[in-house]
Amino acid sequence: MLPAPRANPILLGHAAAEATLGDALAGGRLHHAWLITGPEGIGKATLAYRFARRLLAGLPTASGEGEGGLALDPSHPVFRRVASGAHADLVTVERGYDEKRQRARTVITVDDVRRVAGFMALTPAEGGWRIAVVDGAEEMNQAAANALLKVLEEPPARAVLLLVSAAPGRLLPTIRSRCRRLRLSALADADMAAVLAQALPEMEEADRGRLATLAEGSPGRALLLARDEGLAIAALVDEVLAGLPALAPQHAHVVADKLGRGDTGFSTFMDLLRAALAAALRETLRGRADPAQERLVGLRPLAAWGDVWHGLTRLQDETERFALDKRQAIVAGLALLAPST
Repeated sequence: MLPAPRANPILLGHAAAEATLGDALAGGRLHHAWLITGPEGIGKATLAYRFARRLLAGLPTASGEGEGGLALDPSHPVFRRVASGAHADLVTVERGYDEKRQRARTVITVDDVRRVAGFMALTPAEGGWRIAVVDGAEEMNQAAANALLKVLEEPPARAVLLLVSAAPGRLLPTIRSRCRRLRLSALADADMAAVLAQALPEMEEADRGRLATLAEGSPGRALLLARDEGLAIAALVDEVLAGLPALAPQHAHVVADKLGRGDTGFSTFMDLLRAALAAALRETLRGRADPAQERLVGLRPLAAWGDVWHGLTRLQDETERFALDKRQAIVAGLALLAPST
């Protein structure tokens, strides 16, 4: 598996974004706030920490291209301190852990952001820059977003704010407008193959290729699927879709039993099921569907499939949000797939 973003020395597929940051640093045009966006798991936080390390190290850079630019040797003291969370001029904010409820919080709170404001107003401890990384910035609640906006309205000197967000549309427009935006795209096939070969060297190449296809250019998503038996669950999704329109109730119960009652099996199955439907519809509209996708989409009108997809999304969201019975949710979800007679 790959290291956590703050300790990951490798970044593939984002040379243009890296060059933009490197050139801004080299040219003295460093904006006080950057919004790094793109799909989940493609390296947004890895890029943020890569840039933070370079800035904290105080090393000159001419470009972000290749292994020059923003790359910092893992043996460098700044790299090691950032990786361990021990650098005095770097603070990270993300959803914390609720000790009372024994689970991750669902939002970034105003107290988290106030910690950033206080931190960035201080003089850099090592005479360079102060950097704050807000990972999952779209998870800020209203009070937290307003507190962050105050920081952006009066940015401290020698301080940089790096917002990482997979859903920038959920941020306040006034926050987005005060940031310079970098959008990262899904990785190309060759970059995905390289990342997964390094992260999963024991896995067969064909299985890594299947993971890459399922993850749609997101290494992080691919690694989560590998951890959560994604290949086996993807095969189960294929089996269900190939069996339509015949889907006996007892078969739905068998599928639910195979997935068990754990969180990851249910979520992975529903994610992959909805993704398979979306891909079939998308490729059909583009005239690039394979025979299996054409057969599936032909079972009902396109608009009806859209209703199914939204129904599955709502079912998954409500089941996870309210801790409903996942086995019954699987049965209900599969019932949505069978065309009405």
